[in-house]
Amino acid sequence: MDEKELVIRAKSGDKDAFSALYGLYKDRLYRYAFYRLQNESDAEDAVQDCVVSAFIQIGSLKKQQAFAAWIFRVLYCTVNAQIKRQALARNNSNIDDVAQQLPDGSAERTLQKTELQNALDMLKDDEKEIVLLSVVAGFSSKEIGKIVDMTSGAVRSKLSRSLKKMRDFLE
Repeated sequence: MDEKELVIRAKSGDKDAFSALYGLYKDRLYRYAFYRLQNESDAEDAVQDCVVSAFIQIGSLKKQQAFAAWIFRVLYCTVNAQIKRQALARNNSNIDDVAQQLPDGSAERTLQKTELQNALDMLKDDEKEIVLLSVVAGFSSKEIGKIVDMTSGAVRSKLSRSLKKMRDFLE
């Protein structure tokens, strides 16, 4: 069964169809949430909240072909809400805390991840969003535009400038 048919069935209340849709997107959803939240359990919580919310709201989806952008918009809002809650609950964790939560690996790999995270951290929030949606989640500029409420041209321009900032920072 193709994705469009799964969306149609999920909108009509078919839990198995929604579950199959989740299976198609779970890895991309998790990767995006992890890069934003920098913590495995927080990312899992965000994806879970997103999926529950999406299941409840699936009837509001107007175009079946827009499911990917729609569910990432739900995740985007979920992650932003979680970040706000975390900011109220504690100070932002520093990069050392993030490095400790990463899977064990070589010191060089950890250093590379730290440098990449520092490069991401120097971006403005909207720039970071666009980079993560493009590079981590694999969305096109048109899809990102729908998620963050911008034109695809503005997304392409901001993505290009953000990636240049990151390259300059890493050099």
